[in-house]
Amino acid sequence: MCGRVIVKTTIAGLVEAFAGVAPPAPEEGLAAKPPSWNGAPRLTYPLIVWQRDLRGPVFVAGNWGFVPAWQRDPAGGRRPINARSETVASAPMFREAWRERRALMPVDGFFEWRAIRGVKQPYAVAMASGEPFALAAVWEEWHDPKLGARVRSFAVLTCPANAMMAEIHDRMPVIIAPEDYERWLSDTPDPRDLLRPYPSAAMRMWPVSTRVNSVRNDGEDLTDPVPDPLTMPEGNEPPEDGEPPAQGRLF
Repeated sequence: MCGRVIVKTTIAGLVEAFAGVAPPAPEEGLAAKPPSWNGAPRLTYPLIVWQRDLRGPVFVAGNWGFVPAWQRDPAGGRRPINARSETVASAPMFREAWRERRALMPVDGFFEWRAIRGVKQPYAVAMASGEPFALAAVWEEWHDPKLGARVRSFAVLTCPANAMMAEIHDRMPVIIAPEDYERWLSDTPDPRDLLRPYPSAAMRMWPVSTRVNSVRNDGEDLTDPVPDPLTMPEGNEPPEDGEPPAQGRLF
């Protein structure tokens, strides 16, 4: 699954990095959003959706945690943060969003965990180039008929892990390559073939401090590498605050 992300690039930087995507309207509130090195669900993030009026992609704000349109109260019921690529087209909660409302979630990286000798060891995952990239998502808009409120929410799609990710977990988020952005977002033929593991050679992964395990912690130092418990003899695990090795942070 995918449950924590790194979004350190500002919205201005994302607009520059994702050329051809229209900037967000001021009312989306993304200009004031601070960077996050430990982004959790239920928070608001930049999202790229297809704007039919513009016949092109645009940045909007979305809340991570899918709220179906038929739900009576967005604060109640399930709010899944992930959707399985194998069933997203047929699952009652997601199938309409799959057909009509596919999205991209721009990130600088994400975290995944592996249990090592009773400790949940986090690993940061990013592109080898260090550039922002896009996770596949589906989105929905919930309407409050009494107050007229609108809640835009989304879930990130997952697929089987590639060879690199398989070292720590059996699944990973679906990553869409830049050349496939328009096809993924628009009403072109079924893009189900894009729901596949991203090539390991284009990515990198490194262990980070267990401070990431708490959503209360944030800051650039959370991406500093620490000694990998997978390669250390039992009993020599790094301390929980994870002293980084000499090369320093990778971001």
